[in-house]
Amino acid sequence: MKFIREGKLTAVLLILLFLCSLVPVCVAEPANMEYDIDSLTYELVWADEFDTDGEPDPERWGFNTGGGGWGNGELQYYMPNGNALIENGVLTIEVKKQKRGTCSYTSARMVTRDIADWLYCKIEARAKLPSGKGTWPAIWMLPTDWAYGDWPASGEIDIMEHVGYDPDVIVQSVHTKRTHGGDASNMSTQIPGARDEFHTYGMEWLPDRIIFSIDGEETYTYQKPETAEGERASDTWPFDQRMHLLVNLAFGGTWGGSMGIDEKCLPAKLEVDYVRVYQSPEIMALTGQ
Repeated sequence: MKFIREGKLTAVLLILLFLCSLVPVCVAEPANMEYDIDSLTYELVWADEFDTDGEPDPERWGFNTGGGGWGNGELQYYMPNGNALIENGVLTIEVKKQKRGTCSYTSARMVTRDIADWLYCKIEARAKLPSGKGTWPAIWMLPTDWAYGDWPASGEIDIMEHVGYDPDVIVQSVHTKRTHGGDASNMSTQIPGARDEFHTYGMEWLPDRIIFSIDGEETYTYQKPETAEGERASDTWPFDQRMHLLVNLAFGGTWGGSMGIDEKCLPAKLEVDYVRVYQSPEIMALTGQ
């Protein structure tokens, strides 16, 4: 075309502008993700101090309910009430020998999904763990949106896991498509007295690493890996999507029951003094939140 008259040019531009307005705007992740980890500050954004006796606060927690093994061959039925109670400033989740449906045991699994979730945060939970072969307590995170597919593709962060047959050993891990289950990237730490005393289990989730701690001491860091040939970035780092918190006590299962179970330990209790979630204004600004 040799030329376009001014009126026709204006019309074409208007049409192009209209078409562009129909296309969703995607905000790209900032190219410069550098930050000074030592200068980060944190603000408390969510917490439960468990200072009101009775059932857990429904404005902070929901419950997963049912049996069926939960993908791990677990033996308990998760109840919506009766197995998680607050008294004297402490939440107690109890696994009981109690028949429910086809299950011979009951317990509770508390979740913040549809109530609260976060993208990059710091979490601290002070807890005392149960004793007994077959017990399997956990404080952990799952994706809210499952943006990269079913487990393990969308990731999992385990702030604290413990199995009763391995006393005082705390496992902290991340699960991804590349490494998950028994091959998850993790660290085991011996904490003498974990079943007799309260200890603080922590996790700091940043755009390029996840730092685990116990009683304020760093135990393990999972650094965002380089992407291998033929691999998506999310195969090793799905941790750029919002996640929610879970606190539960399982009984038996592929890991908790791998050395058998001992009913004599029941009822067994996971006690939690508090759960606190913080976010960094610097990281929030850096990631455009």
